[in-house]
Amino acid sequence: MKIEHTSVMLDRCIALLAPAIESAKSPVVVDATLGWGGHSLALLEKFPNLKVVGLDRDKSAIAKASSRLAEYSDRITIVHAVYDEMPEVLNSLGLKNVDGILFDLGVSSMQLDQSERGFSYSQDAQLDMRMDQSKGITAKEILDGYSRSDLIRIIRDFGEERFASRIVDNIIAQRQKGGISSTSELAQIVKESIPAPARRVGGNPAKRTFQALRIEVNQELEILQRAIPRALERLEIGGRMVVMSFQSLEDKIVKQFFTAATESKTPVGLPVEIAELAAKFKLVFRGSEKASEPEITENSRAQSVRLRAIERVAF
Repeated sequence: MKIEHTSVMLDRCIALLAPAIESAKSPVVVDATLGWGGHSLALLEKFPNLKVVGLDRDKSAIAKASSRLAEYSDRITIVHAVYDEMPEVLNSLGLKNVDGILFDLGVSSMQLDQSERGFSYSQDAQLDMRMDQSKGITAKEILDGYSRSDLIRIIRDFGEERFASRIVDNIIAQRQKGGISSTSELAQIVKESIPAPARRVGGNPAKRTFQALRIEVNQELEILQRAIPRALERLEIGGRMVVMSFQSLEDKIVKQFFTAATESKTPVGLPVEIAELAAKFKLVFRGSEKASEPEITENSRAQSVRLRAIERVAF
């Protein structure tokens, strides 16, 4: 199979998970966002005794990853599931805790490149944007059915778009004329809604609106809010979780959960740490890491990545 996409921060992710894998007798890692399977493939190649559980909500991704990883079918279990369903998946496999968890958040390069999926503002297609095309509401249904206030909220909050009101007013005007049926139509409406000086900076003006709709279609932030604490609960002592975010809203959620998990609950001022209230996790490094300049040059998707890592130190 010809693979055209490069996994972001691949070597760094493997290096961060390695101590947890190498210290376990029968290590298990969950690849919570399997995609093409690039990270899983590298892990399986490097660690001969490792077993991987790969999750993805996109059936197309599962088919491609299953083919790519067929050589390791005895050591990887691939499941059609959203990553907030991780506890149920692990329970069904008889797994209590795992040694590593990897999240590669957001839309994948594969999904962007499949023009018919409607994720890309640079390719004409129907407005779908569902990561799991077997269920859920499409972007077109949102544009056709949501109220003005809800559309403004979504585009402003999820897209961080300061011209959300102007964009939505033009969307509603077009809705009254018959609606918006394609990505190119929506991209043009967004472009015409943003003043010319603002269009000259920050890349394609449709990027933020498309991001906002995709997040709403797939309930990405709500799912992430559920997924991170559930995943942390299933880490073994010494186990590590690595999360790559590609926009600030995701990274903020991850940061908040990591900060809370690594804070002691012992009251301030006590002379000793109360064991039961001590932090159960520690940060592998402070803050977030970016991709290197050489990687960004080779792989433009790495430009916006923020990577964080946490380790369980006690139950």
